[in-house]
Amino acid sequence: MTLKKIENAGITKTVVNVHHHHRQIVNFLSNYKTSGMEILISDEKDRLLDTGGGLLKARSLFDADTPVLLYNVDIITSADINSFILFHEKEKPLVSLMVKDRPTSRYLLFNKNMILCGRENTKTGEKTMIRSASSTQSFGFQGVHIVSPEIFSLIRERGVFPIMQLYLRLGSEHIIKGYETKSDIWFDIGTPEKLKNTTSYLRKHPGIFAKIL
Repeated sequence: MTLKKIENAGITKTVVNVHHHHRQIVNFLSNYKTSGMEILISDEKDRLLDTGGGLLKARSLFDADTPVLLYNVDIITSADINSFILFHEKEKPLVSLMVKDRPTSRYLLFNKNMILCGRENTKTGEKTMIRSASSTQSFGFQGVHIVSPEIFSLIRERGVFPIMQLYLRLGSEHIIKGYETKSDIWFDIGTPEKLKNTTSYLRKHPGIFAKIL
């Protein structure tokens, strides 16, 4: 579903990082039919590098001087990818984050101009601010983001590291902007239970598939 969505958005090259069940994934991808989209593999079967480490490892597979759309495979959204890409091209931030006003325990905090100012975990009470702001708006991250190619020259982290850790470090000196979606449908399928519930919902609402793709 994710591959079809990004292909429908006009993306011509996709990099998939593999670790768990890597043989099955590589086999699936080798037989996956596209209308011309190239699919490359970033092999992490020996060591899972987390979201930040995975991006850095795959660097050589991306086209130089071209922004990279990152799409977490454990989410499903009907949000328009083309509109998001146009937003990034117009605003030209270091990073664009797709966000939504939705309940979560981990919020990203933005100022009135939708520039990232910090993060707050409402379960632990931990709050990290990277920019001063008279007031902030709280949004849930949608798992879809775009990074400008300049980011690779700014990464000093190595090995295993989460990408949000990188964003919070860079966001104090570089512009990271939020792109708010409002009318889209969004699902987290990151656990077997969540996948089961989402599958059940989509079966009861088959018309949603057209919106997602």
